[in-house]
Amino acid sequence: MNTRWTYGDNVRLTRNVRDDGTFPGANRGDLLVRRGRVGTVVDIGTFLMDQIIYSVHFLAENRIVGCREEELIDIDDIWIESRFEAREWVRSLHDLAIGGHIRVPTGSIGEVLKVVRDDAAGNVAYHVHFDCYAGHPLAVREAALEPAGTKQEEINV
Repeated sequence: MNTRWTYGDNVRLTRNVRDDGTFPGANRGDLLVRRGRVGTVVDIGTFLMDQIIYSVHFLAENRIVGCREEELIDIDDIWIESRFEAREWVRSLHDLAIGGHIRVPTGSIGEVLKVVRDDAAGNVAYHVHFDCYAGHPLAVREAALEPAGTKQEEINV
């Protein structure tokens, strides 16, 4: 396997890293390092012999965490901050329509599947799955969404 980075390279984290139950002194689910933070590669290994894992030291947090290659970008790559990230719950601020037919009514709750930061104009969009339009993820601009807490909180309202 070829590695993209090597020891001493500075990289940026593209996703929040949470404890999976293996980080000493933290509880499962605790935020370890926030997306957008910069760190230095201090070790390189593999997981299940088919995934490259970079041990990255994030100086501001004074933490070394394992990151998969797809969770990192070069320090010189353009970074566009996003309001949401994968697995967060959002609410539509407007009706979302395809071909003039409303598929997602205003106020519908959905889960972010992916953050898309590669818009040439610097806009952020999200692939979102809404239960009311099950099986059909939609690409939705950030301005059309607001935080929704958790799905369970919405069900209990």
